[in-house]
Amino acid sequence: MTIIEAISCAFPQRSLTNDELRAVYREWDFDRLEERTGVFKRFVASDGETALDFAARACQELESQGCLKTDDIGAIIFCTQTPDYIMPPNSCLLHGKLNLTPEVLAFDINLACSGYIYGLKLADSLIRSGATSRVLLVTADTYSRYIHPGDRATRCLFGDGGAVSIIAHSPDSRRGIRDIRCGTAGKHYEKFIIHAGGMRFPRSAETARETVDKSGNVRTEEHIHMDGLGVLSFFNATVACSVKEILARNGLAISDIDLFVFHQASQLALDSLRKALDIPEHKMVRDLAEIGNLVSASIPVALSRALLRGQANRGQLALLCGFGVGLSWGTALVNL
Repeated sequence: MTIIEAISCAFPQRSLTNDELRAVYREWDFDRLEERTGVFKRFVASDGETALDFAARACQELESQGCLKTDDIGAIIFCTQTPDYIMPPNSCLLHGKLNLTPEVLAFDINLACSGYIYGLKLADSLIRSGATSRVLLVTADTYSRYIHPGDRATRCLFGDGGAVSIIAHSPDSRRGIRDIRCGTAGKHYEKFIIHAGGMRFPRSAETARETVDKSGNVRTEEHIHMDGLGVLSFFNATVACSVKEILARNGLAISDIDLFVFHQASQLALDSLRKALDIPEHKMVRDLAEIGNLVSASIPVALSRALLRGQANRGQLALLCGFGVGLSWGTALVNL
Protein backbone atom coordinates (compact mmCIF):
# COMPACT_ATOMS: atom_id res chain seq x y z
CA MET A 1 0.00 0.00 0.00
CA THR A 2 0.98 3.63 -0.49
CA ILE A 3 0.78 5.62 2.75
CA ILE A 4 1.06 9.24 3.84
CA GLU A 5 4.00 8.53 6.13
CA ALA A 6 4.63 12.01 7.55
CA ILE A 7 3.70 15.66 7.01
CA SER A 8 5.52 18.83 8.04
CA CYS A 9 4.24 22.39 7.61
CA ALA A 10 6.01 25.74 7.30
CA PHE A 11 4.71 29.30 7.33
CA PRO A 12 6.05 32.85 7.00
CA GLN A 13 6.99 34.61 10.21
CA ARG A 14 4.77 37.59 9.35
CA SER A 15 1.03 37.43 9.95
CA LEU A 16 -1.80 39.78 9.05
CA THR A 17 -4.92 40.00 11.19
CA ASN A 18 -8.37 41.29 10.31
CA ASP A 19 -7.95 44.00 12.92
CA GLU A 20 -4.92 45.29 11.00
CA LEU A 21 -6.93 45.25 7.78
CA ARG A 22 -9.87 46.98 9.49
CA ALA A 23 -7.63 49.91 10.35
CA VAL A 24 -6.83 50.44 6.67
CA TYR A 25 -10.08 49.43 4.94
CA ARG A 26 -12.77 50.94 7.14
CA GLU A 27 -15.40 50.62 4.40
CA TRP A 28 -15.11 46.81 4.25
CA ASP A 29 -17.81 44.83 6.07
CA PHE A 30 -15.57 42.55 8.13
CA ASP A 31 -18.40 40.97 10.08
CA ARG A 32 -19.84 39.64 6.82
CA LEU A 33 -16.39 38.72 5.47
CA GLU A 34 -15.51 36.76 8.59
CA GLU A 35 -18.83 34.93 8.52
CA ARG A 36 -18.35 33.90 4.88
CA THR A 37 -14.60 33.19 4.86
CA GLY A 38 -14.07 31.95 8.42
CA VAL A 39 -10.66 33.65 8.35
CA PHE A 40 -9.48 36.05 11.06
CA LYS A 41 -5.74 35.90 10.48
CA ARG A 42 -3.34 34.66 7.82
CA PHE A 43 0.39 34.35 7.22
CA VAL A 44 1.90 36.61 4.55
CA ALA A 45 5.29 36.05 2.94
CA SER A 46 7.90 38.77 3.37
CA ASP A 47 9.80 40.21 0.43
CA GLY A 48 12.14 37.55 -0.92
CA GLU A 49 10.39 34.70 0.91
CA THR A 50 9.25 31.96 -1.47
CA ALA A 51 7.52 28.59 -1.74
CA LEU A 52 10.96 26.98 -1.92
CA ASP A 53 11.83 28.44 1.50
CA PHE A 54 8.73 26.86 3.03
CA ALA A 55 9.63 23.51 1.45
CA ALA A 56 13.20 23.64 2.71
CA ARG A 57 12.09 24.47 6.27
CA ALA A 58 9.50 21.69 6.28
CA CYS A 59 12.15 19.22 5.08
CA GLN A 60 14.49 20.34 7.85
CA GLU A 61 11.74 19.68 10.38
CA LEU A 62 11.15 16.20 8.96
CA GLU A 63 14.88 15.49 9.14
CA SER A 64 15.05 16.66 12.75
CA GLN A 65 12.19 14.30 13.59
CA GLY A 66 14.01 11.41 11.94
CA CYS A 67 11.25 11.04 9.34
CA LEU A 68 13.27 12.14 6.32
CA LYS A 69 16.38 10.29 5.17
CA THR A 70 17.49 11.85 1.92
CA ASP A 71 19.11 8.63 0.67
CA ASP A 72 15.65 7.00 0.64
CA ILE A 73 13.94 9.61 -1.55
CA GLY A 74 13.34 8.53 -5.14
CA ALA A 75 11.22 11.43 -6.41
CA ILE A 76 10.18 15.02 -5.71
CA ILE A 77 6.83 16.36 -6.86
CA PHE A 78 6.60 20.10 -6.21
CA CYS A 79 3.12 21.57 -6.60
CA THR A 80 3.12 25.37 -6.79
CA GLN A 81 1.70 28.23 -8.82
CA THR A 82 4.26 30.67 -7.41
CA PRO A 83 7.64 29.17 -8.38
CA ASP A 84 10.90 30.92 -7.59
CA TYR A 85 11.78 31.19 -11.28
CA ILE A 86 10.08 30.67 -14.63
CA MET A 87 12.80 28.06 -15.06
CA PRO A 88 14.25 25.87 -13.58
CA PRO A 89 11.42 24.20 -11.61
CA ASN A 90 11.32 24.37 -7.82
CA SER A 91 11.68 20.60 -7.60
CA CYS A 92 15.17 20.83 -9.06
CA LEU A 93 16.07 23.65 -6.66
CA LEU A 94 14.90 21.58 -3.70
CA HIS A 95 16.82 18.58 -5.04
CA GLY A 96 19.97 20.68 -4.92
CA LYS A 97 19.26 22.02 -1.43
CA LEU A 98 18.76 18.50 -0.10
CA ASN A 99 21.84 17.21 -1.97
CA LEU A 100 19.91 14.25 -3.37
CA THR A 101 21.42 11.71 -5.74
CA PRO A 102 21.22 12.18 -9.54
CA GLU A 103 18.82 9.22 -9.87
CA VAL A 104 16.00 11.13 -8.15
CA LEU A 105 13.04 12.16 -10.32
CA ALA A 106 12.14 15.83 -9.86
CA PHE A 107 9.30 17.74 -11.49
CA ASP A 108 6.76 20.48 -10.77
CA ILE A 109 3.02 20.50 -11.29
CA ASN A 110 1.17 23.77 -11.77
CA LEU A 111 -2.04 23.20 -9.83
CA ALA A 112 -3.75 24.99 -6.98
CA CYS A 113 -6.40 23.74 -4.59
CA SER A 114 -6.73 20.28 -6.17
CA GLY A 115 -2.95 19.91 -6.27
CA TYR A 116 -2.51 17.73 -3.21
CA ILE A 117 -4.89 15.06 -4.47
CA TYR A 118 -3.35 15.15 -7.96
CA GLY A 119 0.08 14.91 -6.31
CA LEU A 120 -1.05 11.90 -4.28
CA LYS A 121 -2.26 10.27 -7.49
CA LEU A 122 1.10 10.81 -9.17
CA ALA A 123 3.10 9.66 -6.13
CA ASP A 124 0.93 6.57 -5.74
CA SER A 125 1.38 5.76 -9.44
CA LEU A 126 5.17 6.08 -9.19
CA ILE A 127 5.26 3.81 -6.17
CA ARG A 128 2.88 1.22 -7.64
CA SER A 129 4.94 1.15 -10.87
CA GLY A 130 8.08 0.32 -8.93
CA ALA A 131 9.87 3.52 -10.00
CA THR A 132 10.48 4.43 -6.35
CA SER A 133 9.33 3.54 -2.87
CA ARG A 134 9.37 7.03 -1.35
CA VAL A 135 8.27 10.41 -2.73
CA LEU A 136 8.51 13.95 -1.38
CA LEU A 137 5.23 15.67 -2.22
CA VAL A 138 5.61 19.42 -1.75
CA THR A 139 2.66 21.81 -1.79
CA ALA A 140 3.57 25.46 -1.23
CA ASP A 141 2.54 28.89 -2.46
CA THR A 142 2.80 32.62 -1.88
CA TYR A 143 -0.60 33.62 -3.25
CA SER A 144 -0.36 37.00 -1.54
CA ARG A 145 1.90 38.07 -4.45
CA TYR A 146 -1.05 37.62 -6.83
CA ILE A 147 -3.59 39.53 -4.74
CA HIS A 148 -4.30 43.23 -5.17
CA PRO A 149 -4.40 44.92 -1.74
CA GLY A 150 -7.77 46.45 -2.60
CA ASP A 151 -9.45 43.15 -3.54
CA ARG A 152 -11.33 42.17 -0.40
CA ALA A 153 -12.68 39.01 -2.06
CA THR A 154 -9.19 37.47 -2.08
CA ARG A 155 -7.22 39.62 0.39
CA CYS A 156 -9.24 38.37 3.36
CA LEU A 157 -9.27 34.74 2.28
CA PHE A 158 -5.83 33.50 1.22
CA GLY A 159 -2.70 32.91 3.26
CA ASP A 160 0.86 31.82 2.42
CA GLY A 161 2.55 28.62 3.52
CA GLY A 162 3.53 25.12 2.56
CA ALA A 163 3.70 21.46 3.50
CA VAL A 164 5.95 18.54 2.67
CA SER A 165 4.46 15.04 2.77
CA ILE A 166 6.44 11.81 2.62
CA ILE A 167 4.49 9.35 0.48
CA ALA A 168 5.87 5.84 0.83
CA HIS A 169 5.31 2.16 0.19
CA SER A 170 4.23 0.15 3.22
CA PRO A 171 3.56 -3.57 3.67
CA ASP A 172 0.86 -2.68 6.21
CA SER A 173 -2.42 -3.32 4.35
CA ARG A 174 -4.41 -1.64 7.13
CA ARG A 175 -3.05 1.76 6.10
CA GLY A 176 -2.73 3.53 2.80
CA ILE A 177 -4.46 5.04 -0.21
CA ARG A 178 -7.54 3.03 -1.14
CA ASP A 179 -8.74 5.04 -4.14
CA ILE A 180 -8.24 8.39 -5.88
CA ARG A 181 -10.48 10.03 -8.47
CA CYS A 182 -9.59 13.27 -10.26
CA GLY A 183 -11.55 15.48 -12.65
CA THR A 184 -11.33 18.59 -14.80
CA ALA A 185 -13.74 21.15 -16.26
CA GLY A 186 -11.40 23.22 -18.41
CA LYS A 187 -14.17 25.14 -20.15
CA HIS A 188 -14.71 27.02 -16.88
CA TYR A 189 -11.07 28.18 -16.64
CA GLU A 190 -11.95 31.88 -16.51
CA LYS A 191 -13.79 31.54 -13.20
CA PHE A 192 -10.41 31.65 -11.42
CA ILE A 193 -7.64 33.24 -13.44
CA ILE A 194 -4.74 35.68 -13.67
CA HIS A 195 -5.09 37.00 -17.21
CA ALA A 196 -1.69 38.65 -17.69
CA GLY A 197 1.89 37.57 -17.12
CA GLY A 198 2.05 34.47 -19.29
CA MET A 199 3.03 34.11 -22.93
CA ARG A 200 -0.45 34.86 -24.32
CA PHE A 201 -0.82 38.19 -22.52
CA PRO A 202 2.60 39.46 -21.34
CA ARG A 203 2.67 42.16 -18.69
CA SER A 204 2.41 45.72 -19.99
CA ALA A 205 1.34 49.19 -18.92
CA GLU A 206 -2.19 48.26 -19.95
CA THR A 207 -2.31 45.05 -17.86
CA ALA A 208 -1.10 47.03 -14.82
CA ARG A 209 -4.04 49.43 -15.04
CA GLU A 210 -6.34 49.21 -12.02
CA THR A 211 -10.06 48.59 -12.43
CA VAL A 212 -12.89 48.50 -9.89
CA ASP A 213 -15.70 45.96 -10.20
CA LYS A 214 -19.35 46.51 -9.21
CA SER A 215 -18.61 45.24 -5.69
CA GLY A 216 -15.78 47.73 -5.19
CA ASN A 217 -12.91 45.26 -5.53
CA VAL A 218 -9.74 46.73 -7.03
CA ARG A 219 -7.63 44.59 -9.38
CA THR A 220 -5.41 44.64 -12.45
CA GLU A 221 -5.08 41.94 -15.10
CA GLU A 222 -1.92 40.85 -13.26
CA HIS A 223 -3.86 39.85 -10.14
CA ILE A 224 -6.21 37.01 -9.27
CA HIS A 225 -9.71 37.33 -10.68
CA MET A 226 -12.04 34.99 -8.78
CA ASP A 227 -15.70 34.55 -9.59
CA GLY A 228 -16.47 33.50 -6.03
CA LEU A 229 -20.15 32.74 -6.45
CA GLY A 230 -19.59 31.01 -9.79
CA VAL A 231 -16.85 28.80 -8.39
CA LEU A 232 -18.90 27.98 -5.28
CA SER A 233 -21.97 27.11 -7.33
CA PHE A 234 -19.99 24.82 -9.64
CA PHE A 235 -18.19 22.97 -6.88
CA ASN A 236 -21.26 22.62 -4.67
CA ALA A 237 -22.64 20.26 -7.30
CA THR A 238 -19.40 18.74 -8.62
CA VAL A 239 -17.64 17.98 -5.35
CA ALA A 240 -20.67 16.43 -3.71
CA CYS A 241 -21.08 14.15 -6.75
CA SER A 242 -17.37 13.27 -6.69
CA VAL A 243 -17.59 12.26 -3.04
CA LYS A 244 -20.69 10.14 -3.63
CA GLU A 245 -19.10 8.44 -6.65
CA ILE A 246 -15.90 7.40 -4.87
CA LEU A 247 -17.89 6.12 -1.90
CA ALA A 248 -20.16 4.10 -4.20
CA ARG A 249 -17.15 2.66 -6.06
CA ASN A 250 -15.82 1.36 -2.77
CA GLY A 251 -19.12 0.19 -1.27
CA LEU A 252 -19.05 2.86 1.42
CA ALA A 253 -21.44 5.40 2.91
CA ILE A 254 -20.87 8.76 4.61
CA SER A 255 -21.26 6.98 7.95
CA ASP A 256 -18.27 4.72 7.16
CA ILE A 257 -15.87 7.67 6.92
CA ASP A 258 -14.18 8.75 10.16
CA LEU A 259 -12.81 12.08 8.94
CA PHE A 260 -13.49 14.52 6.08
CA VAL A 261 -10.63 16.83 5.09
CA PHE A 262 -11.83 19.13 2.34
CA HIS A 263 -9.77 21.89 0.80
CA GLN A 264 -10.22 24.77 3.23
CA ALA A 265 -11.76 27.01 0.57
CA SER A 266 -13.92 29.10 2.91
CA GLN A 267 -16.32 28.68 5.79
CA LEU A 268 -19.20 29.09 3.34
CA ALA A 269 -17.86 26.32 1.07
CA LEU A 270 -17.32 23.93 3.98
CA ASP A 271 -20.79 24.62 5.37
CA SER A 272 -22.35 24.00 1.94
CA LEU A 273 -20.52 20.69 1.47
CA ARG A 274 -21.35 19.49 4.96
CA LYS A 275 -25.05 20.16 4.41
CA ALA A 276 -25.12 18.74 0.87
CA LEU A 277 -23.53 15.47 2.03
CA ASP A 278 -25.11 15.37 5.50
CA ILE A 279 -21.74 15.03 7.22
CA PRO A 280 -21.72 15.12 11.05
CA GLU A 281 -19.96 18.25 12.25
CA HIS A 282 -17.49 16.35 14.45
CA LYS A 283 -16.15 14.54 11.36
CA MET A 284 -15.38 17.79 9.48
CA VAL A 285 -11.92 19.31 9.74
CA ARG A 286 -12.05 23.10 9.82
CA ASP A 287 -8.74 24.92 9.91
CA LEU A 288 -9.22 28.37 8.39
CA ALA A 289 -9.42 30.85 11.22
CA GLU A 290 -5.71 31.42 11.90
CA ILE A 291 -4.11 30.53 8.54
CA GLY A 292 -6.66 31.11 5.77
CA ASN A 293 -6.96 29.32 2.45
CA LEU A 294 -3.52 27.82 1.71
CA VAL A 295 -4.27 26.63 -1.84
CA SER A 296 -2.43 23.34 -2.58
CA ALA A 297 -1.10 23.14 1.00
CA SER A 298 -4.58 23.43 2.49
CA ILE A 299 -5.34 19.69 2.82
CA PRO A 300 -1.98 18.45 4.18
CA VAL A 301 -1.78 21.36 6.63
CA ALA A 302 -5.33 20.75 7.85
CA LEU A 303 -4.68 17.01 8.16
CA SER A 304 -1.35 17.48 9.94
CA ARG A 305 -2.82 19.92 12.45
CA ALA A 306 -5.84 17.66 13.01
CA LEU A 307 -3.46 14.80 13.86
CA LEU A 308 -1.53 17.02 16.27
CA ARG A 309 -4.63 18.15 18.18
CA GLY A 310 -6.16 14.66 18.25
CA GLN A 311 -9.10 15.29 15.94
CA ALA A 312 -7.56 12.79 13.51
CA ASN A 313 -5.92 9.52 14.48
CA ARG A 314 -3.84 6.90 12.72
CA GLY A 315 -5.96 4.01 11.49
CA GLN A 316 -8.98 6.16 10.68
CA LEU A 317 -10.56 6.13 7.24
CA ALA A 318 -10.34 9.66 5.85
CA LEU A 319 -11.80 11.26 2.76
CA LEU A 320 -9.58 14.01 1.32
CA CYS A 321 -10.99 16.32 -1.33
CA GLY A 322 -9.48 19.31 -3.16
CA PHE A 323 -11.05 21.62 -5.75
CA GLY A 324 -10.22 24.90 -7.43
CA VAL A 325 -8.30 26.51 -10.30
CA GLY A 326 -8.69 24.79 -13.65
CA LEU A 327 -11.39 24.12 -12.76
CA SER A 328 -10.21 20.83 -11.31
CA TRP A 329 -10.95 18.54 -8.40
CA GLY A 330 -9.82 15.32 -6.78
CA THR A 331 -11.04 12.98 -4.04
CA ALA A 332 -9.06 10.33 -2.18
CA LEU A 333 -9.91 7.61 0.32
CA VAL A 334 -7.03 7.05 2.71
CA ASN A 335 -6.56 4.85 5.76
CA LEU A 336 -4.44 7.09 7.93
